[in-house]
Amino acid sequence: MAGHFEATPGGGAAVALDEVEISILRSLAVQLLELIGPGDQPADGEDPLAALFAEGPSKPPTDPALARLFPDAYGGPGGPEGAAGAVKPEEEQELLERSAEFRRFTEVDLRSGKRDDALAVVRTLDALSPAPDGGAVLTLTGDECLSWLRSLNDLRLTIGTRLEVSDEDQGEEGSLYRLPDSDPRKPMVMAYLWLGALQESLVEALMP
Repeated sequence: MAGHFEATPGGGAAVALDEVEISILRSLAVQLLELIGPGDQPADGEDPLAALFAEGPSKPPTDPALARLFPDAYGGPGGPEGAAGAVKPEEEQELLERSAEFRRFTEVDLRSGKRDDALAVVRTLDALSPAPDGGAVLTLTGDECLSWLRSLNDLRLTIGTRLEVSDEDQGEEGSLYRLPDSDPRKPMVMAYLWLGALQESLVEALMP
């Protein structure tokens, strides 16, 4: 999967994708949407403005991938490295309480943003006009590029968590590059590495 993004006039980017790549990207984006979950819609007769100020959960998700996508702000599982565990117990408890408060007022919006980004990926792929060979050129506006960047990052975080990827695994000499074809993780690892290359090429295409 050698496609890479190139800059287009107006601050956008474009990439040629074959039929298999389009299918994989769309499937992964849909799975990400399912993982994030649907947004809370106002019930009949409910004030839509009230939904904007709805409080979210105070505890981190139990799913490791979701916990990676929505980490604690001040410590705890998935929080900033060193924020918890390197302080006194009473200070750590205070950090956890602050994380819970922060999560309650921000996670709803964070989920909405990630959902919108994944939807942008699906919609731009669905809008493609296939060539005779089944492939297509995906052309993104500047705003769509930002949605794609964020969603590609979310996909890599999710897959990396499922694979239990560490920093040591990812270098050219890392174990991800040396998996035998018989390893059942190989297809997902290949997708993880490809998404990383795609994300890197999009970053480079957007650089001035």
